[in-house]
Formats: sequence, structure tokens, C-alpha cells
Amino acid sequence: MNKILSTCLLATALTFVSCNEDKKDADVAKTEKTSQEDFNFKADEFADLKILRYQIPGWENLSLKEQKLVYYLTQAGLAGRDIIWGQNYRHNLTIREALENIYTNYEGDKSSEDWNAFETYLKRVWFSNGIHHHYSNAKLKPGFSKDYFDTLLKETNTELTGEAYEVIFNDKDSKKVNLNEAEGLIEGSAINMYGEDVTAKEVEAFYANKKSPNPEKPLAFGINTKLVKENGKLVEKVYKSGGLYGDAIDEIVKWLEKAKEVAENEKQANALGLLIEYYKSGDLQTWDDYNVAWVEATEGNIDYINSFIEVYNDPMGYTGSYESIIQIKDFDMSEKMSVVENNVQWFEDNSPIMEEHKKDSVVGVTYKTVIVAGEAGDASPSTPIGVNLPNSSWIRKQHGSKSVSLGNIINAYENAGGSDRLKEFAHDEEEIALSEKYGKQADKLHTALHEVVGHASGQLNQGVGTTKETLKSYASTLEEGRADLVGLYYLMDPKLEELGLTDNVEELGKAAYNDYIRNGLVTQLVRLELGDDVEEAHMRNRQWVSAWVFEKGKEEGVIEKVEKDGKTYYDIKDYAKLRELFGELLRETQRIKSEGDYEAAKNLVENYGVKVDQDLHKEVLDRNAKFKSAPYSGFINPVLVPEMDENGEIMAIKVTQPESFEKQMMDYSKNHSFLTEEKEAKKDEAVETAEM
Repeated sequence: MNKILSTCLLATALTFVSCNEDKKDADVAKTEKTSQEDFNFKADEFADLKILRYQIPGWENLSLKEQKLVYYLTQAGLAGRDIIWGQNYRHNLTIREALENIYTNYEGDKSSEDWNAFETYLKRVWFSNGIHHHYSNAKLKPGFSKDYFDTLLKETNTELTGEAYEVIFNDKDSKKVNLNEAEGLIEGSAINMYGEDVTAKEVEAFYANKKSPNPEKPLAFGINTKLVKENGKLVEKVYKSGGLYGDAIDEIVKWLEKAKEVAENEKQANALGLLIEYYKSGDLQTWDDYNVAWVEATEGNIDYINSFIEVYNDPMGYTGSYESIIQIKDFDMSEKMSVVENNVQWFEDNSPIMEEHKKDSVVGVTYKTVIVAGEAGDASPSTPIGVNLPNSSWIRKQHGSKSVSLGNIINAYENAGGSDRLKEFAHDEEEIALSEKYGKQADKLHTALHEVVGHASGQLNQGVGTTKETLKSYASTLEEGRADLVGLYYLMDPKLEELGLTDNVEELGKAAYNDYIRNGLVTQLVRLELGDDVEEAHMRNRQWVSAWVFEKGKEEGVIEKVEKDGKTYYDIKDYAKLRELFGELLRETQRIKSEGDYEAAKNLVENYGVKVDQDLHKEVLDRNAKFKSAPYSGFINPVLVPEMDENGEIMAIKVTQPESFEKQMMDYSKNHSFLTEEKEAKKDEAVETAEM
């Protein structure tokens, strides 16, 4: 529930400035520097994907000890890379190994269309951490024949048989995450978070019987387990040392222990110690203790995200996907945006939600713009642009949360993009001018308001269970839509101008509303194949928000659907009324969450967020076909290269850029692979389980 994903170019360039004057001494490691003007942000483009690079500005301003901390945390993140592959699909690791063996050893014709199709398929699999599309969840279709693949297997002496071979070409396991209850949330999903014979009803019943020692502090049951059947009984296989994914987790722990030794302060070291303990034990109380310690460790220049966190990939909303993001504070931008953090209570007090759903005291919210130094797992290659954690409602209420905007990632998106699609899909020149002048600023502020105010806002009614228990498969999209609505409501509030966040809140708000409605109803459809429903949680939330306000404002002509020269546009006629509608929908969405109203959540999402107007969809795809730029972007990571002295001690760490997407993926498989499907299958039969 914490991610904001990029759908367009989002922010102005961000500059890292160190606030520590005493760092310019012999303790600062020396690195090569490349100016932004000379930097090539685009690395590759294929299928529907664009591969970008990002820089780590200000690296040279960190002390060597801080650079070591970043390096160790980055290595810890990469150590778990294989876990997301295993979680995403049971045959992913075996398929990847076979594809990479072909890629490495094939000596035949590499100029043919078939080989190009094979390379493209492999790169798509790399990008998605498996054989299902990272965004649509549909299984990737190879552009080569079975006969050609058989030839590649034979000529490279590669073995791939059985289901792992057949699934590349057949119709089985066609959806990684299926949210259509009629097809079975688990039965219709290929995600490897449940046993193949486990049903959604069984999962609900299993976790309904789980009771937390303190009902006021519910444990995150299922966050780090795979639920399977053994001898007819449901049991949990725990992700931990000695358990599922244990070999990779042991490697993560090794690097986290090194990171703890160079922690910036005691609170940071304590949090790392609890994370290590959690990885070793898999204990959920330790997980909560870690999250409390982590959210309260606010001092220092370095921070990180590492573990099984987001539940988007679990159709039941229990199990977290492995991810890692290493962050360096951007002091200049964080200071400028701290005004949002400092006024979070004002936003809560003035929200249009019901009084009983407001928090009397919004505590511990911190907001920073950060410089990403490395990503792994579910955060790479496709990355969020904003994050708010932890996800536990009671921890957020009692101890607060951390919100970050990934500044250098946003900067890379901006430097790699263009405005052709805006000119095609915007209704008129005024709309284009507003977006070009205020669109990036509006996106940046919406991200801040979404993360800092949106996710921190509101509270559950006494006795109401967690959203994954009450709203089930609709929890993620409801939470993201709710946070979006908080941002949208305030993007036209004079308070933003009063706080110095914009010079013209009316034009900023208009630009934001134009961009949101255009994307929610039109341009995001380029991400879907004709005939598909909307499945991804963020896409759903943008559509149900936009479609709801469009329908509710029809009588008053708030938004007009315009047909012009055979093209469809949405033209906002009354921005003030649209803001009222956003507030009305926010009030209802918060009520749904606070009361745990499953039927209302289902009706909202299913009626407004899932189905697509097929005529409009075809039109949008036809209009978009002339643009060469791919609709999805992701990143290769800079490579941190330690330089050692004669005693094996790190004396400097240099930032380098990988030669290519393919080179980085092959390097990762060589240096950061600690799991195989066969080893995990054997361990799956032997690891400790927790019975119902």
C-alpha cells in the first residue's frame, strides 16, 4: 500500500547537497563524476519497455564509512534477488537458467529474426523478474516458435523439460495475479505464494483463526510465508534462515551484519539488528519490533527498505514480495518539502472525511527526497517513485511513518522523456500549456501529499479488522485511490500557496486535474492489450477515481466527453466542482476503509475500475501507435566498486555504470544467485512448518 508508480515525467531535476561541512577530507572516497548534461540516461528499448540509467549525485560528499554502509546494504539487497523470481512463479528460476545458458552459449546465426525474438523475450523476462508481465500480469508470449526453441536448447546443450518447458508456449498459468473472484483468486493466479491445491476460502479461514496476542497490535500473519497443504492440513512454510529461500536469506544476513558494524547511530544499528533477528527467526513479533525501531530511526544520511513488504502480488493480500531500496538523503529538496511534513495535522483537520475517521494526532510522519543508490527484488528494474512505510496501521498510528520521494529516479524519467503524447491526448492548447508549465511541479506535490498526508490520514473504527481482512482483494487499490484522493483534494487548496509550495495554486490544480483525468480515463489504456480488463491496483485506482467523478458530475457538466475529428477527449469545465467531487469520493472511500465495508469496496472497484470501453481502447491504441517511445520504463543500477588495500580493507568505493541491461542481468545471475528451483523444492518438503 505504499508505492507510487510512474506513469509520466514527474519532477524537476534534483541536486544533492551535503549539509556536513567536515566531509571534505581524506575520509571521502574519490569517484569519477559525470555531469548530467553528458550523461546518457537511456540504455535500451525493446518491446514495450525502455531501460534507463540513473546517477547518484552527491556520492563524493559521503564519508567512506557512509559509502561502506550504502555498499553493504546494496549487496544485501542484491543477495535476495532470486527470491522475487521464486515468489513470482514456481518455474521462473529454472526457465531463467535455461534462457541464460542459451544466451551465453549459442554460436549460431545471431542476425536472424528468430534470434532477435529470443533476445527480446529474455530481456522481457529479466525486466519482469519472471515470465509474466511486470504490470499487466499476463504471461509473456515468445515471438519465436517451439521448433526454433528446441534448436536453441539442442545446440547449447541446455536442458529444459516438463511443465517448465511447456508453460512458455501453452495457455496454462496465464495470469500471475488474478483479481477476478469468479476465476478463483488463487486458483487463477500463477503467483508462487500458495500451494497449487489451496483455495481462497481456505486461506481466509486459515488466517481468520490466527489470533494476535494483543488484538490492538495485530501481527502481519502471512507476510513471510507460503501456505501449502501437507497430509490434508494447511501449513505455513516460513521465509527465514533454514526455511524457504534460506540460502539467499543467509547471504542477506551476512551483508546486513556488515552494515550494522558501520551504522551511523545506535538507533539505526538497533533496527538493523532486529531485521537480522527477524530474517533468522521469521518471528512476526520481531517484525513489528523492527518496524517500530526502523520508523523511529530518523537520524542519519542513509536509509533503506529491505524485506517482504508489499502485498500487491498476493491476490489475497497477505504475503509480502521481497524488495530492497537503498537511499541517501537529498538535503536540499528534503528541506524544501519538509513544510508538508510539518503541516500534516492541518491537512488531517481540514480533510472532508467524517470527523470520527480523523486522527486527533498524526504522529511521527517524516518526509524526505532521497537519492537512490541501489534497488533489487520487486523494486527493480521497475521502480516506484515514492514510498511510504510501514504498512501496519497500528504502528503508523502510534509511532508514525516514513515517506520518501525517489529524487534521482524522477530526474532520470524527466531527462529521458518527451511531450508528444501530451499533445496528442490533451483537449486543447490551454491544457497543454498548463501541463508544460505546472505538470511536473503538480506531480511532485501530488507524490508528497499522497505519501505523507494520504497514507497517514484517517483511522479504522474501533474493532474493525485490518484492510486485508475486511476489504480483501480490493484493499490495495482502495488504499492507493484513497491516498490519491487526499492529494487531489489539496492540490487546489490555497494552503499550498500560503506554504510557498507553488506560486499559483489554481493553475497548479488545473494542471494536476487535467493530467489525472486524462491518464485515468484515456492514456493509461496504452498499457493494456485490446480486450483486457484493468488488473493492476494503481491502474484500477486511477480509473475508478476518474470514472466515478466523471459520472457523478455529468448532470452539472463538470467534465465533458468531447468527440473531435474522430478522437475522444475529456475536457474539465468546472474545476471547483471537480474538487468537491474528489472530496466527496474521499469521504466515502475513507468510510469504506474505516468501517471495513467489503461490498461497497467491491462495487466501487468493479463498477468503475475494471471494465474498459473497447471502442475507446481501440481508438487510444491506434492514436498511440505512431509514437515510438515505449509506455513502460525501468532501470539498471549503478555499480558500486570497492577498491581494497593490501589487507583487504575497503579504501574507496567508485560509482560506475553498467555497459548494458544484458550485461547487468548476466552479472547479477553470476554474482547474486543463491537459489535454484530444485533446491527450493527439496527445502519446501523439509523446512519447519506451522500447522493450523
